[in-house]
Amino acid sequence: MPHKICVIKGDGVGPELIEQSLRVLEALALNAVYEEAEAGYACYQKNGSPIPDATIESCKYNEVVLFSAITTPPNIPNYKSAIVSIRRALELYANIRPMKTYPGVPCLKENINFTIFRENTEGEYSGVEGRSGDTAFSMRVITRKASERIQRKAFDFARASGKKKVTLIHKANVLRESDGLWREVALGVAKEYASFGIEMEEVIVDAMAMRLIKEPEKFSIIVAPNLFGDILSDEAAQLVGGLGMTPSANIGDKYALFEPTHGSAPKYTGQNVVNPLAQLLSVKMMLEHLGESGRAEKLENAIINTLQAGIKTKDIGGTASTSEVVDAIISRL
Repeated sequence: MPHKICVIKGDGVGPELIEQSLRVLEALALNAVYEEAEAGYACYQKNGSPIPDATIESCKYNEVVLFSAITTPPNIPNYKSAIVSIRRALELYANIRPMKTYPGVPCLKENINFTIFRENTEGEYSGVEGRSGDTAFSMRVITRKASERIQRKAFDFARASGKKKVTLIHKANVLRESDGLWREVALGVAKEYASFGIEMEEVIVDAMAMRLIKEPEKFSIIVAPNLFGDILSDEAAQLVGGLGMTPSANIGDKYALFEPTHGSAPKYTGQNVVNPLAQLLSVKMMLEHLGESGRAEKLENAIINTLQAGIKTKDIGGTASTSEVVDAIISRL
């Protein structure tokens, strides 16, 4: 049976990156059928909604979603982020971002290889906001259910991958109730995995921001509440070459979506200059999720061989165009 994949091209450079991804999937001879759906600012201009109901239905119907990048304008009242809406509708509670050094890419250190598990549905992004006169407020929501499921996802990954340490990020010394609950749940989860030789260390978020720069090689699996995970993962991306090198997966119990961590970069639209590797490494993660580990490994090896040959885009020190990098990868599959 062919895999069923919903494809969302998005805005800016998103459509061209999706087209390059489909070229690679074709070269890998993946048995799949693709259904295109719309989301983002261009979709809003066309349909009056950045995330139509039909798109949510397509995401639910297909096995996985291959997503690129969208524009979320800040100045439109009641405009809802398409990707946040999809994450909520599909309960994609785990945002998983691997950070890994690759040959030929300018990095802080050569031996970085860790994965950030970010809670994806609540925290400061709960959507509970308002104003009263000259005062604005946003509610930070932390629940036992959401905390436990993302923490278990991180510990399960540690067990499956043979890792022995999970780093818990919090600010419970100040956010005593919300992060107090987050930490309380984690201590209980950690006890269940101690028999597998997995330990949990706790790091206050501001100290973690420092340690990522000082000693990133000491981490393997990091789990954090939503906002902390969002900020730390963008910081971490710069350690391994920038957002053009960092993929991500959004995973729930029933659905999964794969996307690069960078934005839509509208100023580069149609110029054939953006780094396609975050998108293609997201494709690799998608292939692994689909049980296509052989194709995933083949794709990563082709990316590594291409980088070793010095074929790379300007953002990581090269001169090649987007399509030239993809051509080189395809020739090495």
